[in-house]
Amino acid sequence: MRPEPTTYPSYFNTYIKLVEGSEISKIINNQSPIDLDFFESVNEEQSLYKYQEEKWTVKEILQHIIDTERIFCFRALAIARREEDKLPGFDENNYAKYSRANERTWADLVSEFRALRAATIFLIESFNEEDLLRSGNVNDYQITVSAICYTIVGHVQHHIHIIRERYLDI
Repeated sequence: MRPEPTTYPSYFNTYIKLVEGSEISKIINNQSPIDLDFFESVNEEQSLYKYQEEKWTVKEILQHIIDTERIFCFRALAIARREEDKLPGFDENNYAKYSRANERTWADLVSEFRALRAATIFLIESFNEEDLLRSGNVNDYQITVSAICYTIVGHVQHHIHIIRERYLDI
């Protein structure tokens, strides 16, 4: 079931609109090998590129994807398990600044993404329809587990598009 626009803040539509289909477990299983193939096509030299001084490197973008997926998985899990407390937001720029992504190898980051994505797939497949429809409070907005799951997939697609267009021209 595809999340209805009323089940998430409008700015998440940037990611959700990139995801085609209505069965999130099939979607993420089909999309993950495509995402991994893309990341594996990037080499170490390309991973350190940034097109402007204040922009992130490709490594920092992948670390951002990893960090965000972890946070969104926690949010989905907490809401599915009936957490009543408001879940916090996060400052993506501070996470990138202190990630030390550029000190790691590209292969290590890709391996971490592969492992995280496998865990994400298990988590998403564990949710039933009731879990996916469950809504919770994140950073003072309401969002469903389903919308979070779609955002996870669309967020990666969004950043791959940016890397292709602005960083690697591939």
